Amino acid sequence: MSVGVDTCPWLPGTDTDTVTSTFSLVDYVVFVLLLVFSLAIGLYHALRGWGQHTVGQLLMADRKMSCLPVALSLLATFQSAVAILGVPSEIYRFGTQYWFLGCSYFLGLLIPAHVFIPVFYRLHLTSAYEYLELRFNKAVRVCGTVTFIFQMVIYMGVVLYAPSLALNAVTGFDLWLSVLTIGIVCTVYTALGGLKAVIWTDVFQTLVMFLGQLVVIIVGSRKVGGMVHVWEVASKHGRISGIELDPDPFVRHTFWTLAFGGVFMMLSLYGVNQAQVQRYLSSRTEKAAVLSCYAVFPCQQVVLCMSCLIGLVMFVYYQKCPMSTQQAQAAPDQFVLYFVMDLLKGLPGLPGLFVACLFSGSLSTISSAFNSLATVTMEDLIRPWFPQFSEVQAIMLSRILAFGYGLLCLGMAYISSQMGPVLQAALSIFGMVGGPLLGLFCLGMFFPCANPPGAIVGLLAGLIMAFWIGIGSIVTNMASGMAPSPSNTSSFFLPSNLTTVTMTTLMPSTTLSKPTGLKRLYSLSYLWYSAHNSTTVIVVGLIVSLLTGGMRGRTLNPRTIYPVLPRLLALLPLSCQKRFHCISYSQDLAARVAHRKAAWDL
Repeated sequence: MSVGVDTCPWLPGTDTDTVTSTFSLVDYVVFVLLLVFSLAIGLYHALRGWGQHTVGQLLMADRKMSCLPVALSLLATFQSAVAILGVPSEIYRFGTQYWFLGCSYFLGLLIPAHVFIPVFYRLHLTSAYEYLELRFNKAVRVCGTVTFIFQMVIYMGVVLYAPSLALNAVTGFDLWLSVLTIGIVCTVYTALGGLKAVIWTDVFQTLVMFLGQLVVIIVGSRKVGGMVHVWEVASKHGRISGIELDPDPFVRHTFWTLAFGGVFMMLSLYGVNQAQVQRYLSSRTEKAAVLSCYAVFPCQQVVLCMSCLIGLVMFVYYQKCPMSTQQAQAAPDQFVLYFVMDLLKGLPGLPGLFVACLFSGSLSTISSAFNSLATVTMEDLIRPWFPQFSEVQAIMLSRILAFGYGLLCLGMAYISSQMGPVLQAALSIFGMVGGPLLGLFCLGMFFPCANPPGAIVGLLAGLIMAFWIGIGSIVTNMASGMAPSPSNTSSFFLPSNLTTVTMTTLMPSTTLSKPTGLKRLYSLSYLWYSAHNSTTVIVVGLIVSLLTGGMRGRTLNPRTIYPVLPRLLALLPLSCQKRFHCISYSQDLAARVAHRKAAWDL
């Protein structure tokens, strides 16, 4: 049974050049309640046991967190307003091809659960970059830490700016007042409450994000005639994408790009990023850490499906109620907010709930970043050089660092205002900087011959390659004047200033002549950035290591190596193992498995 479509926000013949949307008092109350509850949770954990806190409690939640809150915090950390705004807009403009990114979640979470978490947890680390000192030396640790700080500070600027931009566009709420509100609230509860406050606030904010998106799907599907009708209209207009098996890595989105290129992006986020590793290490047992990683998989799939459904409902809605001129000329990252304000107009509290959903995404991501940045700065850059700090001094300094990073990220928000589309910018930064960091950890964990000179040169080569391609892509797009439109783009007018400057190739070329030479390299799909840059680190690192004598004369800590070859060979029949003289490997593996089972049972 079909439900009739409600009257459009503007009628034929009226002035469609200006569409204003305002918050009601109830909407503001809902929004303020989000900030109040988030701040209250943080202050509760800060005041509970005030004066008795230790650095371990502040930075690692005393390593006593259970599986469920850790899993929801893992989900919330990178489920930011960037994704809530960007993914539905992506589906609205280009179709459901992006949904195949969900295929990458399986390996992207299975590998961290069975490779990175066991190694990190058994070394009893606080910072992921402590691993680099245990595997290589202190210089490699410092290089990794500085690279991570650079990555996260830039990304935080994007995440802090995005929801404030959206709120300003649809309500006229002051842009920089909004930025300051998020930044200050987040800084206060993170600095005072520590990791435990961040995790429990993430749990609350995750529920708000789910609720806000669910409301949009339910109300929107009802207004356009139900989900069956949504699917039929989207299929008719080519928005339900099939599997694109083109292996060309220069095509922006194909099955291979999303399903396999996305794996490397997921590994850079959930495998070696301090914000996530810190949560794994806060779990009370290794088993709880692994289970929390497992639990993220279905949650990620649900979140991706909800974002895709919002994009489809938005597409069908605007097929029947075309966008105003103002909306059609807006940045793609503002489409979702315009849609929500059109859709939920006349339903007091619901627009406020969705904006609270956006701000929940930002708060959860930013708080995780502040906490992880304070942790690595304290553990990797200060404590090794000033070990004489008392517990009280270390706690105070950790809180000062969190406040300092809060102020720094407020400054970066201004720089983010000069970027192109928000989703692409954020993913590109993670690909450009996260990829080399992933390659550095893989080099150390999987290749026993890799040495410190190889690690440092490999990391530098990966970063140079990353920024060469990334900046080259920006310059190429600027020189071209405007980005070409994809074959399945929306039918409404898209002014060139929306897509002139992007962090990567935002749209694939549909012109007859394909770019050649360096321009061809610059058109590499942003989802292959992590794979390309991490591979560069590994290849260059191995070459330099072999040229400088490998680990000869150096001590290798066996706990820092993941035995890839023995585990692969153990899958072969026993006769094949004997033929390849691998029986010793299988015996070593059996001993390791027995040890792991004993640790798991504990």
